[in-house]
Parts: sequence; C-alpha cells; structure tokens
Amino acid sequence: MKQAVIDLGTNTFHLMIVGRQPDGTYQTLFRESRPAKIGQAGINQGFIADDAISRALAALTYFRTVLDTYEILPEQVTAIGTSAIRVAGNQTDFIGTVKAKTGFEIQVISGEQEAEYIYYGVRASGALDDETALIMDIGGGSVEFIIGNRDRIFWKQSFEIGGQRLRERFMTTDPISSTAIRRLHNYFQEQLLPLANAVHQYSPTVLVGSSGTFDTLVDMQHMHERNDWPDSRQSAFELPLAEFYRSYQQLITRNHNERMQLPGMIELRVDMIVVAVCLIDYVLKAFGIRQIRVSTYALKEGLLAVHQPL
Repeated sequence: MKQAVIDLGTNTFHLMIVGRQPDGTYQTLFRESRPAKIGQAGINQGFIADDAISRALAALTYFRTVLDTYEILPEQVTAIGTSAIRVAGNQTDFIGTVKAKTGFEIQVISGEQEAEYIYYGVRASGALDDETALIMDIGGGSVEFIIGNRDRIFWKQSFEIGGQRLRERFMTTDPISSTAIRRLHNYFQEQLLPLANAVHQYSPTVLVGSSGTFDTLVDMQHMHERNDWPDSRQSAFELPLAEFYRSYQQLITRNHNERMQLPGMIELRVDMIVVAVCLIDYVLKAFGIRQIRVSTYALKEGLLAVHQPL
C-alpha cells in the first residue's frame, strides 16, 4: 500500500511517498522539497499574501503530477498545514483555494500536535537514547521544542518564533549585525521562558536538531571534512560543537552571495539559516549544552510512525 505525506511548511513544502510493507515498515519511493515561502511578506501580519498563494499552488500542482505518476489516490494523501496556515486570518480561503485547484484537503494541526509528530520522527531516526534530550525543530513560522528520551516525552511546546518571522523582524542588514544578534538573544530570553523552566526541571544533556537548518549544518560539515555529501541512507548524525561554531562564524559574517559559495549550502536555506544558527547558539549557551545530534527525520516521518496506516 502506498501513502503520501505533504508537509506545508512556512518556507518549504515537502512531499514524501512511501510503500507500506505488511509488517508496518515502509520504503521511501519519492521525496522532494520545494520552496513556497508562504510566510513571506505576511506572516508577522497574520495572513498569506497573494504572491505566496501563487507559489503554494505552483508547488502543490507539481506535487499533484508526481502523485498521479505514482498512482496515489486522494485518500492516500495526508496534507498537513503548520504555523503560517495555523495563524493566517485568511486560512479558510487559502485551504478552499488549494482544495479547488489541486484537490488536496489540508489538515491544520496545532503546535502541540506538530511537536509530538516531530518527536516520533526524531525517535524513528535513531537519534535518541536513554539520555534526556532537548529536541529542536526550526521552521519558518514556529520552533518546536521537546524534552524527552527514546522512551517518552517529558515536555513539549511550540513557539511562534520561526526563521521567517525572525528574519523579517531582526535581520535588517546582510550580513547580520552584532546589534541584531544581541537583540535576537534578548528576544529569545523573553520568549523562551517556559523552555528555560522546563530545562531547569528536566536537565537535558544533548541537543537533537530535527532536519532543516540542522541538515544543512551536517552537509556543511561533511563537505568541509570530506568534500562529499553525507550518506543519504543515514538518518542520525553527531555534529561536533566545534564544527557548529565554525559554520556559525561563516554564516553570520557573510552576505547572501558569499553564503551561497559555502560548500554544502543550498538556496532553500541560505537566508533563514542565519537567524536559525543564532537561535541554536542561544540555546547552547543559555542551557550549557555541549553535544549536538541531528535527525534527518521530522514531522513527515513522525506522522508515518504514529499512523500505521494513515
């Protein structure tokens, strides 16, 4: 049995098609990410702009053709809407337009649901063990934090401080200024007080980053150390602290074109990654965490892990 998951993120739309085996495991048949940037020029005002709707429809129309090629029926597709759609005042119109133009029924999930799916995706990657981990997923609209280990979730919360929001609000120069980084850190301190309380209670010892920015940091590490991309079959990685800070320094001191020249960088993340690494830096320093792991699995894989079959 085939299944498909579409993750309609604030910055990027992701399509994953899998074939279910009788034992409940699945084989990935197709996966691709397309920039849609539906949060651009509207996310901090609480709406999805007309240009963003056009980009969304272009990406989803392409996904529709791929699904048709794989003979995936509408009932075999789960389309998940996250932060930008969750908070949009024109959410109903957007969902109706997508349904009319592409046939996709978007299910908008809460931040709490999103965090839970991310946890199950990260767990499926093998990035968790007995240690208490702080799991972090940096999206364009929201950032999910989960504290847990491979056995259970201790705490979870979604914060509307995603990369697109931060870029529009704080990154007024390129490269980002040291003043903007200080303002970001002050903002994080304000916004993440519930996280600080949870970290104090559960004392995580490792940061586990979920896909997105963290994938690119692993790509940059491998290109730097081996001049090659990481093994696509591997779903969990160690990211040495020193390697994170090597990339961090490069990212905050270069402009868009210079960042694009960094080995391992992709167009999809070249701008948002700047504010994202500032957030990672804050979390590491604020909570005294000295170890980073990366899971290439996130919401889509978590959805498949929880719903067998959907």
